Amino acid sequence: MKIRRVLATAVAAAVISPVALLSAAPAFADEKPATQQTQKAKPTIEELEQAVERAQKEYDAAVVAVNDAITFLAEDMEADTYPTKAAVIETEAAAAAAAQAKTEADQAVVDARAELEAAATDEDRAAAQTALDEAEKAAKEAADAKTAADAKATEASTAHDDARVAQTRKIGLLQKAKKEAKAKLTDAEKALADAKAAAEEEEEENGEDGEDGEDGEEPAADCVPEPGLTAVVTGLPDKVVGGTTETFSLRVTNGTGETMDAVYPYVGVHAFDVKGLKELDSYLDLEWSTAANPTWRDADLIDATSLGSLKAKASVDVKLRLKVDPDIPAGQGAAFVTADYVNEDGSCGGYPDLDHHEFQILAKSDDGGDTPGKDDGTKDESGDHTTEQGGASTTPVNTSGGSGGGSLAHTGSGDALPKVGLAGGAALVLGAGAVLVARRRRTTTES
Repeated sequence: MKIRRVLATAVAAAVISPVALLSAAPAFADEKPATQQTQKAKPTIEELEQAVERAQKEYDAAVVAVNDAITFLAEDMEADTYPTKAAVIETEAAAAAAAQAKTEADQAVVDARAELEAAATDEDRAAAQTALDEAEKAAKEAADAKTAADAKATEASTAHDDARVAQTRKIGLLQKAKKEAKAKLTDAEKALADAKAAAEEEEEENGEDGEDGEDGEEPAADCVPEPGLTAVVTGLPDKVVGGTTETFSLRVTNGTGETMDAVYPYVGVHAFDVKGLKELDSYLDLEWSTAANPTWRDADLIDATSLGSLKAKASVDVKLRLKVDPDIPAGQGAAFVTADYVNEDGSCGGYPDLDHHEFQILAKSDDGGDTPGKDDGTKDESGDHTTEQGGASTTPVNTSGGSGGGSLAHTGSGDALPKVGLAGGAALVLGAGAVLVARRRRTTTES
């Protein structure tokens, strides 16, 4: 099946049944066979391709999570502003000052004793004795202060070490998850390769000539779905506030064994108010930039720009910036992402599905704060807060506990998500992708 047919089918699904785009089916590898007497049918190649695509996304997310956690341990936790590190610096400085004060107090005692021994008269000895008593008292207070300061410094250092140990253990768990995701991806790729080989062998045995038998279909050399080409959103928060700007990223990965000559990412945002009746797209401005071209530009679905060639198993990051208008009412939104490619020999295709990352929109209050639930003068009295089945996250969680406050970035169905409106946006995104693939295919063929 060519990529155009896949995209067209997805658009139709979005119009007929919006929930189809906003709920996720269980991963093939995780499904359990039903208890029945009949033998379970073998998975199709399309199902195996979807399993590979899901496994690739899980592995990409695991890689990002491990790298973020290691960076957090090595850099963020050692910054002077990090709480436990700042406490170590402060208490060590206090301990050093207390040690200096004790040294000076001890020297004062030595000097007072010398004065007492040198006193010639009773009056001088009395005065020297008083000075010695005061010096010894001050020396004891300085010694007690030093002991307390040393204890606080030790406590702060222990707390910082404990935090580093906890982060190290977290890294170990993430690395284990990464290893498991890699094994799952390898198994899925092998199952797909075996199925394709078996299909080719069966085709040869049956004497088929390899031509596409469907009416109106072009040969298989045309654009085809490629689940190995994945797009993963990282860093987009669950909530955005009117008048703010959120910076996040999109990682495009070529999980296949072949170089792609020109890779095109597609990114779009779509939003509705809390009732799902008013479109809020005009309040959102999405821009993007790359390391090769750092200038911020509008993320235009129809005029997507090539990221250049992408080698096998390589990734490229696209920086994204979402500007939220201060006057935006409360609502729900989603960022939709996908990608495709075109090679110099005319072959082309892309990611056969569409991913989304949902976020809640908080309206900006009159005093400059955010007002959760502000809905532009309307109230949601439906009382319907049903969560759709599925919607599993494909976005890496922020395990570092850094500037994001440790919140989890997730995708999936929200409790009050206006699904009809968002699915319509997904249909627009997919439709634009279908037009682009067809247009690029014609351009490549004609040239």
